[in-house]
Amino acid sequence: MSELHKFLFDGLPVRGMLVRLTDSWQDILSRRQQAGGYPEAVTELLGEMTAAAVLMQANIKFNGALVLQIMGDGPVKLAVAEVQPDLSLRATAKVVGEVAQGSLAQVKLSDMVNVNNQGRCAITLDPKDRLPGQQPYQGVVPLFDDQRQRIEKVSEVLEHYMLQSEQLDTRLVLAANDQVAAGLLIQRLPVKGEANLQGGSSAAQANEDEIGRNEDYNRISILAASLKRDELLTLDADTIMHRLFWEEPHTRFVPQSGDDGPGFACSCSRERVSGMLRSLGVAEVESILAEQGQVEVGCDFCGAHYRFDPVDAAQIFTHPLASPPVAPSAH
Repeated sequence: MSELHKFLFDGLPVRGMLVRLTDSWQDILSRRQQAGGYPEAVTELLGEMTAAAVLMQANIKFNGALVLQIMGDGPVKLAVAEVQPDLSLRATAKVVGEVAQGSLAQVKLSDMVNVNNQGRCAITLDPKDRLPGQQPYQGVVPLFDDQRQRIEKVSEVLEHYMLQSEQLDTRLVLAANDQVAAGLLIQRLPVKGEANLQGGSSAAQANEDEIGRNEDYNRISILAASLKRDELLTLDADTIMHRLFWEEPHTRFVPQSGDDGPGFACSCSRERVSGMLRSLGVAEVESILAEQGQVEVGCDFCGAHYRFDPVDAAQIFTHPLASPPVAPSAH
């Protein structure tokens, strides 16, 4: 069963989360099987992104969708993972061309999405109840570091993003295969104003609050980084926590699983597809009908297909929706 664990290190400005996606991740992959599935490296890339998106959503507690995208000029044109506030999730990837055989450790991220160093990672926060005129927030970072050297790990790309966006040190350890997608997040909390931190001068606390200077965070981050891929994929949460942090007093919260935990869900619907077609306009829809006799839209996330004949299409424009809905990812 998929589960999310949250914990705090007692008296220290450090928090953590551990996610293991099992049934929910397998559900995502099973829906892709009818289209031939993904190459091994793409499966692992998308799994790491999905685990990371769950950790990021749970970390910021945003009342809306968090959408993590990696896009570029390689055979993997787009990979996207979306997580809602209730931890319902979905993910998909668009592959055009050949991806080399092998695991993500063997096939470079740059070869899949960043061939000419033009790849990008985008994190979009789309509010659940938008105010009039309100637009989703989006942050974008390149798939290279400050020296323009290609970054080959999704975890390092996201660490760079979170350091820029939140100004907080973050360590991510991610792993995925065709059975499990998992991730561990360790993040430094601001020192200033924390009641559980005592002693030391204000100048010392100011130094501790600067990026990279908190010794407690650095120590725990090193422990987290020692977690091996196979351990993250095969060990249960209790074993991982004991192996890494048995000398670090910490408080664990009740795990989120089952109805309260991560689970696959797709938000596509016939109503949403109707809204998308309406946004295309009468002329565009009529041209598709003239050429194909019907309009067919398939959801890339769950594989559902929606068909509209001329009568269905006419009703879309005769009885417009009260508000334009968000369209699903579609062909």
